[in-house]
Amino acid sequence: MSGEVARLHPEQEPGPSETPYERRLGELLESVASGATSPEEARRALRDLPFTDLGFAKVDHHRELRQGACEIVFAQGKTTEQVVAIVERLLSGNDGPVLVSRAAPEQSSAVRRLGAAHGIPVVERPAAGAIALARNIPAPVGEVLVLTAGTADLPVAEEAELTATLLGAGAEIVADVGVAGLHRLAAARERLASADAIVVIAGMEGALASVVGGMATCPVIACPTSVGYGASFGGLAALLAMLSSCTPGTVCVDIDDGVGAGYAAALIARRVP
Repeated sequence: MSGEVARLHPEQEPGPSETPYERRLGELLESVASGATSPEEARRALRDLPFTDLGFAKVDHHRELRQGACEIVFAQGKTTEQVVAIVERLLSGNDGPVLVSRAAPEQSSAVRRLGAAHGIPVVERPAAGAIALARNIPAPVGEVLVLTAGTADLPVAEEAELTATLLGAGAEIVADVGVAGLHRLAAARERLASADAIVVIAGMEGALASVVGGMATCPVIACPTSVGYGASFGGLAALLAMLSSCTPGTVCVDIDDGVGAGYAAALIARRVP
């Protein structure tokens, strides 16, 4: 886990997997049972379950209860006003961190202002267009290792690392360990052995995922990137290579899908005994 995010919850210790949303729902039910809250008050508190309809978006407040993390806001294709409205509803309906992915600079600026207005720390990965309102991040459980084949793959890796961290896994990036210099990967073999889940971010021919899959004892989540030119076809060559990997335990997400890779890796890491 990065020191930047660790500072946001230095006092926390790993504990039960109950989410903040589950805890709040339990407190409301206990309050009704004790008579401190009336059924009508509880009905008003629950009226936005499972979602709030904004007309242009149905904000899913129930997702944290179902999956352990609130809805991630995909900013690409949305206006800044729509992103702000969705984030505001998530802040009011949940009490965990809120992640915005694929944000344009104007959208990131608006989210930063929203964080300042609410007094919530902001964590950003500008190259990835990822920005988070980082409140109540779960104490880290398990370890996700994010490897990149090259430096150009770092934006996708940063998206994966931030996603895994916000979901409550320890996450670390080891950059530039591609197959053109396998001695670089060999130097990280102890980290490979200690990880609970590994994300491999690679463009070009995507060979790194199969190599890591043959060395690792944990699941490997391959994430092809659009880095490359010519016959790499914007990441298609890497995608097909990863899907065709002969190493058992290696699975694949879509091109440039750092969120999907980090999310899956965190779910795996947090469930490892």
